[in-house]
Amino acid sequence: MLNHGISTGALFLLVGILYERRHTREISEFGGVAHRMPVYAAFFMVIALSSIGLPGLNGFVGEFLILLGTFSENWVYAVFASSGVILAAVYMLWMYQRVFLGEVDREENRNLSDLSGREIVMILPLIIIALWMGVAPGGFLGKMDASVRKSLERVEEVRNSRVYVVEDRNQVNR
Repeated sequence: MLNHGISTGALFLLVGILYERRHTREISEFGGVAHRMPVYAAFFMVIALSSIGLPGLNGFVGEFLILLGTFSENWVYAVFASSGVILAAVYMLWMYQRVFLGEVDREENRNLSDLSGREIVMILPLIIIALWMGVAPGGFLGKMDASVRKSLERVEEVRNSRVYVVEDRNQVNR
């Protein structure tokens, strides 16, 4: 949840900055933005890679732990979830290519200004946290260790106390 909050919050902030400059969120309205806004494009790429789970960034830790846990319970679900991760990465990279790369083909995009100092100060902490959580996740994971253990104990209690009905409806096994 922490990873998602950092990545998604940063993506909304970055999209908002571009919206303020162009007053549109349509992917087709952009192209070649990196030529006019190289710092913005670099920051957006780091956060996009964080969102898709690149190793070394915060999104990887969460996705890896979720898929590892899912695989230990049911490999079919893990394969299904992995395909969702792959499709999300494909979409994010496709969007980045269409918005940032290529030639500047719209006149409105030729006058875009790169990030201001204030905007850099707003986004840079989120990028630092995304890197920190990806490189040294132990400090964040350790804080929730007790609550995760308690949740796992409760799940195990429920599993062990399930009531199973056998063929004879009058006979119940615990």
